[in-house]
Amino acid sequence: MAGWKGQRKKAVTRSVKAGLQFPVGRIGRYLKQGRYAQRIGSGAPVYLAAVLEYLAAEVLELAGNAAKDNKKTRIIPRHLLLAIRNDEEIGKLLTGVTIAHGGVLPNINPVLLPKKTAEKANKESKSTKKKKKAAAESPEKAAEDTATATEETAAADEE
Repeated sequence: MAGWKGQRKKAVTRSVKAGLQFPVGRIGRYLKQGRYAQRIGSGAPVYLAAVLEYLAAEVLELAGNAAKDNKKTRIIPRHLLLAIRNDEEIGKLLTGVTIAHGGVLPNINPVLLPKKTAEKANKESKSTKKKKKAAAESPEKAAEDTATATEETAAADEE
């Protein structure tokens, strides 16, 4: 002890050695106290910390993108839900998890939506019938209508 003279080497944590942000020592302590096994290897908490850190970073990145898409600067539970459910692999991992205040994914069954194609077809057929009637009654008027329609189309194309 006389040779030390108060100088001590600075402690380097296992998290720093592994290059991680998650606490390796704490995770190792939880593994031991949890009685998951009689013996825990020295590499197990490092590996588990790395996996947990990766998952957290992935979810936070996706949630940040969801927040940005909604023009928000703060991540809320709704953004977490959208991030998790829209990602195939993370969604599979957390399939049975309920996120409080997360809501649900926006989804409307196509059967319930109004049929736009049928409505458009009806409107177009009515307008063509009117033009045909007008053409049958007055061929000169029909020619004028088609000429003005082509002029309007050309003017719109130029813009």
